[in-house]
Amino acid sequence: MTLLEIKALSVTFPSNTGPVQAVRRVDLQIERGSIHGLIGESGCGKTMTGMALLGLAPQGARIAADVFRFDGMDLTTHAASLRGRRIALISQDPAAALNPVLTIGRQMDDVLRTHSAQPKAERRVAAVALLTATGLAGPELLLKRYPHQLSGGMQQRVVIAQALATGADFLIADEPTTALDVTVGAQVLALLRKLVAERGLTVLMITHDMDVVAAVCDRATVLYAGLSVEEGPARAILTHPRHPYAAALLAALPDAVPHGQRLAAIEGRIPSPTQPITGCAFALRCPSVMPVCHEVPPPRRGGSDHGWLCHLDGQAP
Repeated sequence: MTLLEIKALSVTFPSNTGPVQAVRRVDLQIERGSIHGLIGESGCGKTMTGMALLGLAPQGARIAADVFRFDGMDLTTHAASLRGRRIALISQDPAAALNPVLTIGRQMDDVLRTHSAQPKAERRVAAVALLTATGLAGPELLLKRYPHQLSGGMQQRVVIAQALATGADFLIADEPTTALDVTVGAQVLALLRKLVAERGLTVLMITHDMDVVAAVCDRATVLYAGLSVEEGPARAILTHPRHPYAAALLAALPDAVPHGQRLAAIEGRIPSPTQPITGCAFALRCPSVMPVCHEVPPPRRGGSDHGWLCHLDGQAP
């Protein structure tokens, strides 16, 4: 069952150099109980899409969409009321997300008090249970500690526990492993997968890391210059990318070249968000560019569940 449905989402806000098109046209369809990856380079509109879902776009931003629904509700008018109640954010920097002068217990209690009418004693029991659910040992002692007394992995687990404390069933995880080392990051991803299975949560995983997509995502959408350019099962995108940009991202992974050889890179830059795009947004960087790429690319389908936006009709080279 579809929980989130977005068609043709755009986010535009004013600046001294003209309107900034942070998101040009994003389509998302996320099924309940799944982890959906949102992939792309910095500046492609991933985080701004998440902020639009939370009702936290920059002041003066204009949000438009053909469809912008969460569980049947129009996010244009309901995003603020759903934030912290049905939709919660897991920040990429847990140290910044936690207040350094308040204990973990106080910060957990603040969230629980805001979202429930439980007395204090019951809120403490709930805080212990939530910290335990995220795999933190010694939760009673942990409640007395301050953020700086915790490792980065422990801080991220506390942030996840806070998101769960809201009662939200849809989590936006914005690069949740960026500030963590590889081993701890893998543990956090395994935790999210476990929580989805046990609690029926749904997660939008914002990431630039294809390894994260491989580890936990069921489906994924690839963004480029604020546009959805490919969407499908995560395994299909990772093994048989259809859009040249998705293929280029995979080719740039360290494991994609033999040891000792130069890593692949995507030459050029993402189009400026203040400039209009004519034709294919990736044309100036694409190794397979053709004269027809100066025209708007058509949507393609590979079966019923894999789509991409490109003049190439088939697997991208």
